[in-house]
Amino acid sequence: MTTDLVAKVARFRALHERPDPLLLPNPWDAGTARLLASLGFEALATTSLGVANAAGRTFATRQEILDNCRVINEATVLPVNADLENGFAHEPAEAARMIEDAAHAGAAGASIEDYSGESHSPIYDFALSVERIRAAAETAHALPAPLLLTARAENLLHGVDDLDDTIKRLQAYENAGADVLYAPGLRTLDEMRAVVSSVRKPVNIVMGFADPSITLEQLGEIGVRRVSIGGALSRLALKSFMAGAKQMRAGRFGFVAELPPTAELHEAFGDQ
Repeated sequence: MTTDLVAKVARFRALHERPDPLLLPNPWDAGTARLLASLGFEALATTSLGVANAAGRTFATRQEILDNCRVINEATVLPVNADLENGFAHEPAEAARMIEDAAHAGAAGASIEDYSGESHSPIYDFALSVERIRAAAETAHALPAPLLLTARAENLLHGVDDLDDTIKRLQAYENAGADVLYAPGLRTLDEMRAVVSSVRKPVNIVMGFADPSITLEQLGEIGVRRVSIGGALSRLALKSFMAGAKQMRAGRFGFVAELPPTAELHEAFGDQ
Protein backbone atom coordinates (compact mmCIF):
# COMPACT_ATOMS: atom_id res chain seq x y z
CA MET A 1 0.00 0.00 0.00
CA THR A 2 1.65 3.23 -1.16
CA THR A 3 1.76 6.46 0.80
CA ASP A 4 -0.10 8.03 -2.13
CA LEU A 5 -3.04 5.63 -1.76
CA VAL A 6 -3.14 6.09 2.03
CA ALA A 7 -3.52 9.83 1.42
CA LYS A 8 -6.21 9.29 -1.21
CA VAL A 9 -8.22 7.03 1.08
CA ALA A 10 -8.03 9.60 3.90
CA ARG A 11 -9.10 12.38 1.53
CA PHE A 12 -11.95 10.30 0.13
CA ARG A 13 -13.25 9.51 3.60
CA ALA A 14 -13.10 13.19 4.60
CA LEU A 15 -15.15 14.17 1.54
CA HIS A 16 -18.02 12.06 2.93
CA GLU A 17 -17.92 13.73 6.35
CA ARG A 18 -18.58 17.35 5.38
CA PRO A 19 -22.08 18.85 5.16
CA ASP A 20 -22.09 19.47 1.39
CA PRO A 21 -22.67 16.49 -0.94
CA LEU A 22 -19.69 15.12 -2.84
CA LEU A 23 -20.16 15.25 -6.61
CA LEU A 24 -18.71 12.00 -7.93
CA PRO A 25 -18.61 11.87 -11.77
CA ASN A 26 -17.87 8.68 -13.71
CA PRO A 27 -15.13 8.79 -16.37
CA TRP A 28 -14.29 5.71 -18.42
CA ASP A 29 -10.69 6.34 -19.53
CA ALA A 30 -7.67 8.50 -18.75
CA GLY A 31 -8.79 11.32 -21.04
CA THR A 32 -12.25 11.72 -19.50
CA ALA A 33 -10.73 11.43 -16.02
CA ARG A 34 -8.37 14.31 -16.75
CA LEU A 35 -11.12 16.41 -18.27
CA LEU A 36 -13.20 15.98 -15.12
CA ALA A 37 -10.22 16.81 -12.91
CA SER A 38 -9.68 20.00 -14.92
CA LEU A 39 -13.24 21.07 -14.05
CA GLY A 40 -12.50 20.92 -10.33
CA PHE A 41 -14.15 17.67 -9.29
CA GLU A 42 -12.69 16.32 -6.05
CA ALA A 43 -13.00 12.56 -6.66
CA LEU A 44 -13.91 10.15 -9.44
CA ALA A 45 -15.76 6.85 -9.79
CA THR A 46 -15.39 4.16 -12.39
CA THR A 47 -18.40 2.89 -14.31
CA SER A 48 -18.64 -0.72 -15.44
CA LEU A 49 -21.17 0.34 -18.09
CA GLY A 50 -18.70 2.90 -19.42
CA VAL A 51 -16.00 0.21 -19.58
CA ALA A 52 -18.37 -2.13 -21.42
CA ASN A 53 -19.38 0.65 -23.83
CA ALA A 54 -15.73 1.37 -24.61
CA ALA A 55 -15.19 -2.34 -25.31
CA GLY A 56 -18.24 -2.49 -27.56
CA ARG A 57 -20.00 -5.09 -25.43
CA THR A 58 -22.92 -5.27 -23.03
CA PHE A 59 -20.62 -6.27 -20.16
CA ALA A 60 -17.07 -5.76 -18.94
CA THR A 61 -14.86 -8.52 -17.59
CA ARG A 62 -13.38 -8.64 -14.11
CA GLN A 63 -9.90 -7.88 -15.43
CA GLU A 64 -11.13 -5.03 -17.64
CA ILE A 65 -12.77 -3.37 -14.65
CA LEU A 66 -9.61 -3.68 -12.55
CA ASP A 67 -7.41 -2.45 -15.41
CA ASN A 68 -9.74 0.51 -15.94
CA CYS A 69 -9.56 1.35 -12.24
CA ARG A 70 -5.76 1.43 -12.46
CA VAL A 71 -5.82 3.64 -15.58
CA ILE A 72 -8.20 6.16 -14.02
CA ASN A 73 -6.31 6.17 -10.72
CA GLU A 74 -3.02 6.90 -12.51
CA ALA A 75 -4.56 9.61 -14.73
CA THR A 76 -5.09 12.13 -11.91
CA VAL A 77 -4.29 12.75 -8.25
CA LEU A 78 -7.96 12.35 -7.27
CA PRO A 79 -9.35 9.50 -5.13
CA VAL A 80 -11.18 6.85 -7.17
CA ASN A 81 -14.18 4.74 -6.21
CA ALA A 82 -14.34 1.44 -8.12
CA ASP A 83 -17.60 0.00 -9.45
CA LEU A 84 -17.02 -3.73 -8.90
CA GLU A 85 -20.53 -4.94 -9.79
CA ASN A 86 -21.20 -8.10 -7.75
CA GLY A 87 -17.51 -8.84 -7.25
CA PHE A 88 -17.72 -11.29 -10.16
CA ALA A 89 -18.58 -14.09 -7.75
CA HIS A 90 -21.61 -15.31 -5.82
CA GLU A 91 -19.78 -16.71 -2.80
CA PRO A 92 -19.05 -13.99 -0.19
CA ALA A 93 -15.33 -14.58 0.35
CA GLU A 94 -14.64 -14.86 -3.38
CA ALA A 95 -16.57 -11.65 -4.15
CA ALA A 96 -14.74 -9.86 -1.32
CA ARG A 97 -11.43 -10.80 -2.89
CA MET A 98 -12.10 -8.24 -5.59
CA ILE A 99 -12.04 -5.48 -2.96
CA GLU A 100 -8.40 -6.26 -2.28
CA ASP A 101 -7.65 -6.41 -6.01
CA ALA A 102 -9.28 -2.99 -6.44
CA ALA A 103 -7.05 -1.58 -3.69
CA HIS A 104 -4.00 -2.90 -5.53
CA ALA A 105 -5.34 -1.09 -8.62
CA GLY A 106 -5.39 2.16 -6.66
CA ALA A 107 -9.01 2.42 -5.54
CA ALA A 108 -9.76 4.52 -2.46
CA GLY A 109 -13.28 3.10 -2.29
CA ALA A 110 -15.29 0.32 -3.90
CA SER A 111 -18.88 -0.77 -4.34
CA ILE A 112 -20.41 -4.25 -4.23
CA GLU A 113 -23.99 -4.87 -5.35
CA ASP A 114 -26.64 -7.49 -4.69
CA TYR A 115 -27.52 -8.00 -8.37
CA SER A 116 -26.56 -11.57 -9.18
CA GLY A 117 -26.39 -11.23 -12.95
CA GLU A 118 -28.72 -14.24 -13.26
CA SER A 119 -31.95 -13.54 -15.18
CA HIS A 120 -33.95 -16.20 -13.30
CA SER A 121 -32.99 -14.77 -9.88
CA PRO A 122 -31.50 -11.30 -10.35
CA ILE A 123 -31.29 -10.26 -6.69
CA TYR A 124 -29.43 -12.36 -4.15
CA ASP A 125 -31.38 -13.86 -1.28
CA PHE A 126 -31.48 -11.46 1.67
CA ALA A 127 -29.29 -13.54 3.99
CA LEU A 128 -26.69 -14.18 1.28
CA SER A 129 -26.71 -10.49 0.32
CA VAL A 130 -25.95 -9.46 3.89
CA GLU A 131 -23.20 -12.05 4.22
CA ARG A 132 -21.61 -10.81 1.01
CA ILE A 133 -21.50 -7.23 2.33
CA ARG A 134 -20.14 -8.43 5.68
CA ALA A 135 -17.31 -10.29 3.94
CA ALA A 136 -16.58 -7.30 1.68
CA ALA A 137 -16.53 -4.91 4.65
CA GLU A 138 -14.17 -7.12 6.63
CA THR A 139 -11.81 -7.27 3.66
CA ALA A 140 -12.01 -3.52 2.97
CA HIS A 141 -11.46 -2.54 6.61
CA ALA A 142 -8.56 -4.96 7.11
CA LEU A 143 -6.45 -3.26 4.44
CA PRO A 144 -3.53 -1.04 5.56
CA ALA A 145 -5.60 1.96 4.45
CA PRO A 146 -9.20 0.78 4.99
CA LEU A 147 -11.21 1.40 1.83
CA LEU A 148 -14.68 2.92 1.97
CA LEU A 149 -17.11 0.17 1.08
CA THR A 150 -20.31 1.13 -0.70
CA ALA A 151 -23.14 -1.42 -0.52
CA ARG A 152 -25.65 -1.28 -3.36
CA ALA A 153 -29.26 -2.52 -3.21
CA GLU A 154 -30.18 -3.10 -6.86
CA ASN A 155 -33.75 -4.39 -6.65
CA LEU A 156 -35.40 -1.22 -8.00
CA LEU A 157 -33.51 -1.73 -11.26
CA HIS A 158 -34.43 -5.39 -11.59
CA GLY A 159 -38.15 -5.80 -11.22
CA VAL A 160 -38.56 -5.51 -7.44
CA ASP A 161 -40.41 -2.20 -7.10
CA ASP A 162 -40.44 -2.29 -3.31
CA LEU A 163 -38.93 0.67 -1.47
CA ASP A 164 -39.49 -0.98 1.92
CA ASP A 165 -37.40 -3.96 0.83
CA THR A 166 -34.71 -1.59 -0.47
CA ILE A 167 -34.57 0.17 2.89
CA LYS A 168 -34.53 -3.14 4.78
CA ARG A 169 -31.53 -4.25 2.73
CA LEU A 170 -29.65 -0.97 3.15
CA GLN A 171 -30.17 -1.06 6.92
CA ALA A 172 -28.86 -4.62 7.02
CA TYR A 173 -25.85 -3.66 4.88
CA GLU A 174 -25.13 -0.77 7.22
CA ASN A 175 -25.18 -3.15 10.19
CA ALA A 176 -22.91 -5.53 8.25
CA GLY A 177 -20.22 -2.85 8.03
CA ALA A 178 -20.84 -0.84 4.84
CA ASP A 179 -19.49 2.74 4.94
CA VAL A 180 -21.77 4.17 2.22
CA LEU A 181 -25.24 3.04 1.10
CA TYR A 182 -26.59 3.19 -2.43
CA ALA A 183 -29.90 2.27 -4.07
CA PRO A 184 -29.85 3.01 -7.81
CA GLY A 185 -33.33 3.51 -9.19
CA LEU A 186 -34.59 6.07 -6.69
CA ARG A 187 -36.46 8.60 -8.82
CA THR A 188 -38.13 11.17 -6.60
CA LEU A 189 -36.98 13.42 -3.80
CA ASP A 190 -39.50 11.76 -1.48
CA GLU A 191 -38.02 8.31 -2.18
CA MET A 192 -34.53 9.64 -1.59
CA ARG A 193 -35.60 11.32 1.65
CA ALA A 194 -37.14 8.05 2.87
CA VAL A 195 -33.87 6.21 2.29
CA VAL A 196 -31.60 8.87 3.80
CA SER A 197 -33.75 9.17 6.93
CA SER A 198 -33.76 5.40 7.48
CA VAL A 199 -29.99 4.94 7.82
CA ARG A 200 -27.06 6.55 9.65
CA LYS A 201 -24.29 6.13 7.07
CA PRO A 202 -23.76 8.42 4.03
CA VAL A 203 -26.08 7.77 1.11
CA ASN A 204 -25.06 7.92 -2.56
CA ILE A 205 -27.72 9.02 -5.04
CA VAL A 206 -27.23 8.33 -8.73
CA MET A 207 -28.93 10.92 -10.93
CA GLY A 208 -28.85 8.77 -14.06
CA PHE A 209 -32.27 7.32 -13.14
CA ALA A 210 -33.75 10.21 -11.17
CA ASP A 211 -36.00 13.17 -11.91
CA PRO A 212 -33.55 15.51 -13.69
CA SER A 213 -35.21 18.58 -12.19
CA ILE A 214 -33.82 17.67 -8.74
CA THR A 215 -30.97 20.00 -7.80
CA LEU A 216 -27.81 19.45 -5.82
CA GLU A 217 -29.09 21.95 -3.27
CA GLN A 218 -32.25 19.89 -2.74
CA LEU A 219 -30.21 16.72 -2.33
CA GLY A 220 -28.05 18.41 0.27
CA GLU A 221 -31.11 19.62 2.17
CA ILE A 222 -32.43 16.07 2.63
CA GLY A 223 -29.04 14.80 3.80
CA VAL A 224 -27.58 13.14 0.69
CA ARG A 225 -23.80 12.94 1.08
CA ARG A 226 -22.72 11.77 -2.39
CA VAL A 227 -24.07 12.22 -5.92
CA SER A 228 -22.91 10.17 -8.90
CA ILE A 229 -24.08 9.77 -12.50
CA GLY A 230 -23.19 6.14 -13.35
CA GLY A 231 -22.75 5.49 -17.06
CA ALA A 232 -24.71 8.60 -18.09
CA LEU A 233 -21.71 10.62 -19.29
CA SER A 234 -20.54 7.66 -21.39
CA ARG A 235 -24.00 7.35 -22.93
CA LEU A 236 -24.11 11.10 -23.56
CA ALA A 237 -20.75 10.97 -25.33
CA LEU A 238 -21.87 8.04 -27.48
CA LYS A 239 -25.08 9.86 -28.39
CA SER A 240 -23.03 12.81 -29.64
CA PHE A 241 -20.69 10.44 -31.50
CA MET A 242 -23.58 8.70 -33.23
CA ALA A 243 -25.24 11.99 -34.17
CA GLY A 244 -22.03 13.17 -35.83
CA ALA A 245 -21.45 9.83 -37.53
CA LYS A 246 -25.01 9.80 -38.90
CA GLN A 247 -24.48 13.30 -40.33
CA MET A 248 -21.26 12.15 -41.97
CA ARG A 249 -22.95 9.03 -43.37
CA ALA A 250 -25.58 11.31 -44.92
CA GLY A 251 -22.86 13.46 -46.48
CA ARG A 252 -23.22 16.42 -44.12
CA PHE A 253 -20.60 17.85 -41.76
CA GLY A 254 -22.35 20.54 -39.73
CA PHE A 255 -21.18 18.92 -36.50
CA VAL A 256 -17.61 20.16 -37.06
CA ALA A 257 -18.80 23.68 -36.18
CA GLU A 258 -19.41 22.45 -32.61
CA LEU A 259 -16.01 20.86 -32.01
CA PRO A 260 -13.97 22.09 -29.04
CA PRO A 261 -10.54 23.51 -29.94
CA THR A 262 -7.80 20.88 -29.72
CA ALA A 263 -5.73 23.33 -27.67
CA GLU A 264 -8.54 23.52 -25.11
CA LEU A 265 -8.53 19.75 -24.71
CA HIS A 266 -4.75 19.62 -24.47
CA GLU A 267 -4.78 22.29 -21.77
CA ALA A 268 -7.35 20.27 -19.80
CA PHE A 269 -5.34 17.04 -20.17
CA GLY A 270 -2.10 18.70 -19.07
CA ASP A 271 0.21 16.92 -16.64
CA GLN A 272 -2.02 15.95 -13.74
